Amino acid sequence: MSNQFLTYKARCAKSILFAAVLICSLVSTNVNAAIKSYKVKPEGVTFMLDKGLMKIVVCKDDIIEVKYTIFDDFLNKPSLVVNNDWLQHPVFKVTEQNNNVIITTKKLKIKINKTTNAVVYTNLKGEVITSEDEENKTITPATIAGISTYNISTQFNSPANEALYGLGCHPLDTKSINYKGRNQDMLIKYMTGAIPVLLSTKGYGLLWDNYSASNFYGAEAGNTKYKYVSESGKQVDYYFFYGPDFDHIIDLYRVATGKAPMYAKWAFGLFQSQDRYMSEAEILSVKDGYRNNHIPVDVIVQDWYYWDPLPIGSHVMKPERYPHPKQMIDELHKANIHGMISIWPVFGKGTANYDALVKMGGMTDITWDNVVTHTYDSYYDAHYPKARDLYWEQARDSLIKRYGWDAWWIDQCEPDNGTLLDARRQSNFWIGKGIDYFNTYSLEHTKGIYKGWRKDIPGKRAFFLARQSFAGAQRNAATLWSSDITCTFSAFKSQVPQGINSCASGIPYWTSDIGGYHYHWGAPDWSKPENRELFTRWFQFGAFCPIFRIHGKGERAIFSKNWDDATRATLLKFDKLRYRLMPYIYSLAGRTTQENYTMMRALTFDFRKDPNVYSIPDQYMFGPAFLVNPVTEQLYTGANATPGEKTRKVYLPAATKWYDFWTGKELNGGQTLDAAAPMDILPLYVKAGSIIPMGPEMEYATEKPASEIELRIYRGANGQFKFYEDENDNYNYEKGKFATFTLTWKDKEKKLLISATKGHFTGMLKQRYFNIVLVNGKHGANTGITAKADRRVVYDGTATEVKL
Repeated sequence: MSNQFLTYKARCAKSILFAAVLICSLVSTNVNAAIKSYKVKPEGVTFMLDKGLMKIVVCKDDIIEVKYTIFDDFLNKPSLVVNNDWLQHPVFKVTEQNNNVIITTKKLKIKINKTTNAVVYTNLKGEVITSEDEENKTITPATIAGISTYNISTQFNSPANEALYGLGCHPLDTKSINYKGRNQDMLIKYMTGAIPVLLSTKGYGLLWDNYSASNFYGAEAGNTKYKYVSESGKQVDYYFFYGPDFDHIIDLYRVATGKAPMYAKWAFGLFQSQDRYMSEAEILSVKDGYRNNHIPVDVIVQDWYYWDPLPIGSHVMKPERYPHPKQMIDELHKANIHGMISIWPVFGKGTANYDALVKMGGMTDITWDNVVTHTYDSYYDAHYPKARDLYWEQARDSLIKRYGWDAWWIDQCEPDNGTLLDARRQSNFWIGKGIDYFNTYSLEHTKGIYKGWRKDIPGKRAFFLARQSFAGAQRNAATLWSSDITCTFSAFKSQVPQGINSCASGIPYWTSDIGGYHYHWGAPDWSKPENRELFTRWFQFGAFCPIFRIHGKGERAIFSKNWDDATRATLLKFDKLRYRLMPYIYSLAGRTTQENYTMMRALTFDFRKDPNVYSIPDQYMFGPAFLVNPVTEQLYTGANATPGEKTRKVYLPAATKWYDFWTGKELNGGQTLDAAAPMDILPLYVKAGSIIPMGPEMEYATEKPASEIELRIYRGANGQFKFYEDENDNYNYEKGKFATFTLTWKDKEKKLLISATKGHFTGMLKQRYFNIVLVNGKHGANTGITAKADRRVVYDGTATEVKL
């Protein structure tokens, strides 16, 4: 939910002013601080400069931390983002050559210029990966919102053929996916986010460990440099990660900031949500609408203002409308549906929860102008550990544990105080001034909730849907969603690159409101053809996002009478496909937790050496197999519609062959297609060498065991896929209770190798059947179960070799 009366233009005013202030103030006296001496320590090298200090910390052979300050010492406080204590540092050596101090690890050389302190990163062959500019690290006095502080800046050289990704989710950004040559606000507020992680096609990543409002400038010095400027701090502090492939960069980022825990299997099914269900009876009717019509779904969501007319933060489900909350949840559970509820970090006066937080010093002076009650309601201090604990206890005892809710929707966690951004800067958190912690509210808020959930609800995996995220939030079981976007094709088009870049920022789970949240703050007429087309296209995209979730204003459940038969048939086709792909998706989730994998992948994860993919904003890989190409243009309805079948441009990355998922037709990579895009088709291609495990049709994620798997193999290259299983909804996997086996395809030999199963867990299948399908034209194409497999194999967990 949001401040409907505030326009995006008004919200941007402060940001534009901040940018202007920074540009005017970046004349620094601190550039080119020369090295006077240095001291080698077990963790790295400290440099004494003629203007301050610099420290190079060798965290790992391929993770380097750089600190710089003009003051007498570095800040002595723990990072909110990096939670790795680096108890063991690798061996490195320090030498001097010409005018450089050189630190050499097993994977890198870090060269520090004695005159300018500029850092150059090279591989062991001496090839430059990236380099700081001569005017590299600056700390400049500034006054912002009446606060005396320092702007913090780093500047890097950027060659013409570099492409840049990440920086979080910015839902209204309509520009290219590639940040090379463009700027980006990096301050968290309503309808824009910030995750200070950048990935480069040159094979490195950067994480800026600063929490103030910031800006990324991607076109400095004629687009030969880029700069990251934070409005407040006392030291430069950034991390360098060397891949060179993107998967390894993200792996290192999560080594530094924490793994993403496993979600329960149900979290990868369909979420049904609406603004808003008004009663217990309505929620149960939605349950019946899905189950009675045998439509796959796993979650039903209770959105805000179930507490009405009580103040926000009362944590009371209004008894007249929700007479039996626990019984309601029990009924959902009997139907194998899980419940998610929206709980905000905002409190109205006159509630016991508000009074308790005030009494212990746990409230801030940041307020939200409540669009329903027109009162100024207050945010609690998520940066205060005791306030986080009390906040959790209040929600636990009033709602979560009391009634048995399965998931928590964390709305309004910027915090959102409209255009009053200076008030956020001037606020005093327990940890420090608001200006220095502008972007970390959601990180600390999810931290407290996750800590409480793990302590008090031990047998149920946490799932949190958060409107904002920051670096490190993945360890708090937080999925990022792209906020209150409009029900328009233009908004839909922007979501695709935002999802891709969010995941390239190290946050593995992202989602958007399928169909958009609002249309001029009301509900669109979903029975109109143009809105049906929009919802259909968005639903197709949602089926290939990490989290699959319907939400917004107006009835849009699949069983709704707003959909005609053709629309509903298409929605059902993609809903059922999502569930057939559950073995594939859940295995990717296992890999995300175990190996720090990324499920929703910018094309540069897999095709970094193909420059043709660098600036494609609306294509991505979903796992290792699927090239997903959402149709974000309105083709069949509206004023510009013309008769006949329409197409969209699709680039097939080079260096591999591809298969059309719908027809099984084999295609060469390195070409651009006019891909057919009828209303019931999302252009979808599968990379040669892919192995895709598909399960049976199901109405919920755990309805049937994976005892019968259709194993589709796409010939033309060797391939491998690691299959993952566990107990589906507890934390026993952290104790080693999970199992994997690896499927390996040897193309020239037409041979499939199935490894022995590693691991064990309660309820594990003792045997399963693989129906192996070598995709060839219509054979093995489309969504349905292939009528006749090429081979049927019994697998009992021992290594098996299948010749086809």
